[in-house]
Amino acid sequence: MTGRVGPRLRDLTSADAVRILEITRLTGVFREEELVIADEVFHDAAGAPGPSGGTGTERTGTEARPYYALGAEVNGELVGWICWGRTPCTEGTWDLYWLAVDPGAHRGGIGTALVEEMERRLKGRARLITIDTSGRPDYTPTREFYAARGYVAVARVPDFYAPSDDQVIFAKSLDQ
Repeated sequence: MTGRVGPRLRDLTSADAVRILEITRLTGVFREEELVIADEVFHDAAGAPGPSGGTGTERTGTEARPYYALGAEVNGELVGWICWGRTPCTEGTWDLYWLAVDPGAHRGGIGTALVEEMERRLKGRARLITIDTSGRPDYTPTREFYAARGYVAVARVPDFYAPSDDQVIFAKSLDQ
């Protein structure tokens, strides 16, 4: 019996920086200033020490790690990444900050595998995951992706990112 083999998920390292930025740029939806932030957040996540499969309880000095990053490989090539972290000043709320999949690998289960693994790692630690995304028409597939995975659009802030570019906030409870 033959079946599709899922992606191999792995923690990311600073050696992945160029490919992470390339994947994020290839999506075609992020502005240059957003790419700079993605690169900064990636480096914070990849440079933070901690065991593979960390759940957010590891400590570096007295501070919890700010971000966690995970990559997905298919046939040895990095094709997607996800980054998440605790939401400051909350109890048990975490943010999914970045999710990007190489357009050539869309609809291959990469994004789903990354989100499911993030949720698995947060089970028992997070009570709520939130995601901020754009309300632009080119983000319709992104919003549909999150909705199909049980995230609910709970708020919309008009003109948040720019004129005619609303912020759409999704949330999912892990207390189920």
